Amino acid sequence: MATINAADVAKLRRVTLAGMMDCKKALEESDGNFDKAIEIIREKGQAVANKRADREATEGVVLAKVASNGKLGVMTVLNSETDFVAKNAKFQELANKIIDIALAKNPADLEALKALPMEGSAVGGKIIEFVGIIGEKLDLSYFEKIEAAHVQAYIHPGNRLATLVGFTKAGLDVQVYKDVAMQVAAMNPVAVDKADVPEKTVAQELEIGREQARLDGKPEEMLDKIAQGKLGKFFKESTLLNQEFVKDNKQTIGQYLKSVDKDLSVTGFKRFTLNL
Repeated sequence: MATINAADVAKLRRVTLAGMMDCKKALEESDGNFDKAIEIIREKGQAVANKRADREATEGVVLAKVASNGKLGVMTVLNSETDFVAKNAKFQELANKIIDIALAKNPADLEALKALPMEGSAVGGKIIEFVGIIGEKLDLSYFEKIEAAHVQAYIHPGNRLATLVGFTKAGLDVQVYKDVAMQVAAMNPVAVDKADVPEKTVAQELEIGREQARLDGKPEEMLDKIAQGKLGKFFKESTLLNQEFVKDNKQTIGQYLKSVDKDLSVTGFKRFTLNL
């Protein structure tokens, strides 16, 4: 039987992030074969993942990050079962490594991100390995990205809420970009502007407006006009460029941007929040 020394155990731990005893046992079981020991730890993670497949992973961390050129921003959500694990330093290290890979490789979607290589495995495989270490279900549940002339990220303290916002122009005061990213976090708009609201949502809001007016006893011939008025209020409250600026409610976000630069606007945004 091969002699297992502390250096081998430490090396395996660096590669897998598994505990010292788990690494020692894997090396003993593999008779010192390093590659086989890694596979043993991965298999353990898969076994634990299978046992916990029916659990809900609703805690975790939401991260957003922008490339050094400012033109690409990505957002990821790595879930855990408990807040205790979400605050674990190794869990957060894993989440940050994943978003760095996403930013560097710019995958097409979530499944493509999970398939990207990571430390001798794939991102999805590394998460399964980590399940064996942590002992509870983990899930990379969300990935989105924005490409624009300038992209701004915002992460609310606690890593439970984050936003990405794309802008039409770069090189302006960074506080302007931050203001809008924080507006999205605070006010949770449904779209950038009126024209971006899905037709289904518009139809639903009109129907709600008509039904409310009907219940209030308004004449049938007035229902459509009242519903249109309520739709206008919905656009003002729920579309980013038409919302009142939270730092100055005398102007909308659209007006604020135009006051900075006449050609400045928002191309799109992403927002994700865990249960707060």
